[in-house]
Amino acid sequence: MRALRVTPGAALRCAAATCAALTLVSCNSTIDNGGGGTVIRASPVGVWVGIDSVTSLGITAYINSAGQATFFRSDGVQFDGSVQISGSTLAATVTGYTDFSSNFNDGSNTGIGTLNGTVTTGDSLRATLTFTTDGGTMITGTWQLNFEAQSNTASSSAAVSGNYTDNVTGTVLSINNSGVMTSQNANNGCVLNGSISTSDSTHDLYEVAFSYGNCTGTYAVLNGVQFTGLATLNASASPLQLSWAVSGASATAKYGLITTYNGS
Repeated sequence: MRALRVTPGAALRCAAATCAALTLVSCNSTIDNGGGGTVIRASPVGVWVGIDSVTSLGITAYINSAGQATFFRSDGVQFDGSVQISGSTLAATVTGYTDFSSNFNDGSNTGIGTLNGTVTTGDSLRATLTFTTDGGTMITGTWQLNFEAQSNTASSSAAVSGNYTDNVTGTVLSINNSGVMTSQNANNGCVLNGSISTSDSTHDLYEVAFSYGNCTGTYAVLNGVQFTGLATLNASASPLQLSWAVSGASATAKYGLITTYNGS
């Protein structure tokens, strides 16, 4: 379990004309283009994996049918936001977080930016990141992601039920057939209670919600924080893997967690 601490950033707003043209989508659909014709609207839903050609770091993305999205680099920096689609054009305002206790080069640990690009349903996602840290440093990215076949695996509470082991801490996570989750970390005392569910049984994407209690040491700041986010179950991996990216906030700070569990 890795905790990513951030402070509130200033909100960015898209131009009114752009916002009006963009809509959330869950699958390929057609829309009136205003001239009597129709435009095929692409779907960004799925698990996407690729590379950032600017940093040479790996990039993974989870995007659900409501447009909720998280993009995270292999160095632990994640970017969260709601994806909007017009035709094949993709746009999102994102909040970024560094790994807990680490900072960007300017000493800040959060920021806000925009993501713009294109998506082809079930094939490819290309996007450019323009991001500014709270310390004023500009960070860019050029992402080339490919659709993962596991995205089309059916999801359900029964499918994800079982026992999983955190591949960093060794903590055992238990999920019952109703999606109720529990765990206790022997290293820091953190007790997790929450749930995992799916709003779209045709894709391998899950919504996660949980909170921590009894955390000690560095992790004590997570006590009572409500985390929400997205998860995916890779049943073709050996052992199978449950991975999630979540975020939450206390009265004074925001946090993110990226965790991978191995099935037992």
